[in-house]
Amino acid sequence: MASSKSIPCGPCQEGKVNTKADIWCYNCDEGLCSTCSDHHKRIKSSRDHKTIDIKSYKPSIQAIKTECDKHGQQLNLYCPSHLMPCCDECISTNHSNCIGIKSLAGVVEKTKIQKSKESVEKDINSILHLLDKIVNNKSTNIKTGEQQCEGIKKSFHKIREKINKHLDHLEKKLCQETNNLWDQEKSTARDFISECKEEKTKLKKIQEHLHRIETHTSKLHSFLGIHQLEQQVHQYQQYVENLEKDNRTKAFDIKLKQNHEIETILKKLRSLESLGDVTVVKTETDLNRETSVRRKAQVESRVQSNINNMTMNIETKIEINIKKVISDMICLMDGRLIVVEEDGEVNLLTSDGKLQKQLPIPGEALSVTQINQNTIAITYPKEKAIKIFNMENETVTKVITLDKECWGLSFSNNSLAVGLSSDDDYEIRIIDLEGNTLKSIQVESKSDLYNLVYCNDRVIYSDWREMQYTVLMNQVNRSGNIHRIYQDHGDFV
Repeated sequence: MASSKSIPCGPCQEGKVNTKADIWCYNCDEGLCSTCSDHHKRIKSSRDHKTIDIKSYKPSIQAIKTECDKHGQQLNLYCPSHLMPCCDECISTNHSNCIGIKSLAGVVEKTKIQKSKESVEKDINSILHLLDKIVNNKSTNIKTGEQQCEGIKKSFHKIREKINKHLDHLEKKLCQETNNLWDQEKSTARDFISECKEEKTKLKKIQEHLHRIETHTSKLHSFLGIHQLEQQVHQYQQYVENLEKDNRTKAFDIKLKQNHEIETILKKLRSLESLGDVTVVKTETDLNRETSVRRKAQVESRVQSNINNMTMNIETKIEINIKKVISDMICLMDGRLIVVEEDGEVNLLTSDGKLQKQLPIPGEALSVTQINQNTIAITYPKEKAIKIFNMENETVTKVITLDKECWGLSFSNNSLAVGLSSDDDYEIRIIDLEGNTLKSIQVESKSDLYNLVYCNDRVIYSDWREMQYTVLMNQVNRSGNIHRIYQDHGDFV
């Protein structure tokens, strides 16, 4: 779509005249009216410039600068080590140690612009795809998190329901037992009252008979009457005396003898400060990035060489102030260095070799590998463990305990390859970051597996005791087959 905004003529604007441009010159990076365009075509220095009708011109989203932002000088050189255009000042200050500095014009001449555009387009699409994936993953994560929160609430509600249901059952059982006991005692008490009332009625009748005995009757008749009543009263006296030992005369109280476990449970509930800890657990997400982490040079295509024809050149030499023997070292993604000393100290160095800090990790470390931007993994043979360490927080986030002494370590494809040994038993084990074994391969080695590299589902390790002048490298593929490559004084056999 052509620009809807009119573009002025550049030369006319310089003369303080506003004229609408008819063409656009890519070399001059400005519009030209028909008059200025005619002069532009006649001048020798600009007659070969690439022009286009202004209606077909699509302005760039942002201006392309040909001068250095930092020094204000023309960009005329190119550093192949950093893959960036530079000015003269940049070369003298920031690229003094870089080799192979080239003329920017020469690099531009050799560059295939269309191929570069396609490469950048591919990276843009890959990044867009990656961002879409991140957004989709995070949106799904939000829904999952919401479901998890509801699940936590429902799970405790179910616990409450179970507790309440059991308490209701115990309450119902206790009430039923109370009612049964009360009914029994009440029935016994009422029956006893009825019995006493009945005996009381009988005793009153005896009293009435006693009152009817006349004193003016014969003495014998009176004596026999009183004697008979006295015998009956004596029976009631015996009855009353017996009641003193009768449980029915005792007062009763209905009380609850509380289960002692209830008080224990109540104490535990009172001391309970939380029903549980709700935490957020972060897990790595495999984004399968398709963008290139290290860009290839736009000018020179690198063809993989045969190992027999390879030569090595020292590009950069860094002096480090480490006096002890180094057991392992790696270059981090940001250019800094991790150096492990023979006594197990783990040092973090700047990209120019200066000691930045000593990482506070307890134990005697041996081998180190990087997992992501801020995380490294280190082996501890004496502890038979691998420690995952976060360099930003300076904390050990996980300890993976193994059953053998662990030596060399390498990370690839979200898994660790670790060299293990026990007596004369040597093993390369592939494990995930939780410590689960993905593959176990027994290998023949006459030395502990100090050094190994894991990449593209292949492990390469060294056996430095195999021969005095021979380097033995065993390559282990995914199927577990072992291929040996011997190199003696530069020759492969």
